[in-house]
Amino acid sequence: MLQIKRIIIDREKCNGCKNCYIACMQAHRPDKGSIYDLDMANAENESRNSINTDIHGNYFPLFCRHCDDPECTSTCMSGAMTKDTKNGLVIYDKQKCASCFMCIMSCPFGILKPDDKTKTFVIKCDFCIQDEEGPNCVRACPNEAIYIKEV
Repeated sequence: MLQIKRIIIDREKCNGCKNCYIACMQAHRPDKGSIYDLDMANAENESRNSINTDIHGNYFPLFCRHCDDPECTSTCMSGAMTKDTKNGLVIYDKQKCASCFMCIMSCPFGILKPDDKTKTFVIKCDFCIQDEEGPNCVRACPNEAIYIKEV
């Protein structure tokens, strides 16, 4: 049986440090420079996750859940959003995207969003599939509030 990996969140351990947020920005920045020269105000260095607070002021990270039966893939008319049956990830192909944002409207968790700079493509967690070591956000979390689990 295929084991699917997911990012799991332990809200009790999150202190809102935003290391996961910054690590995601660094992992996806176009120029691949040093973390020390990361321009956090540059819209091209956009994070694919966010840190929110609940009504009690407690922090919690939000990531694409790579759902088992994702609404985003079933509403995507262009085929840009697909479910990879081999690894269980929801994959986004920017080249196929028609910028209709049906995926954004259908996400029951409100995680997907248009890019900040051009508003023409979708920003979502890609599980850092380009990185052999896995998601940068997980490695950057000092409290182990986010971790990988096989489900």
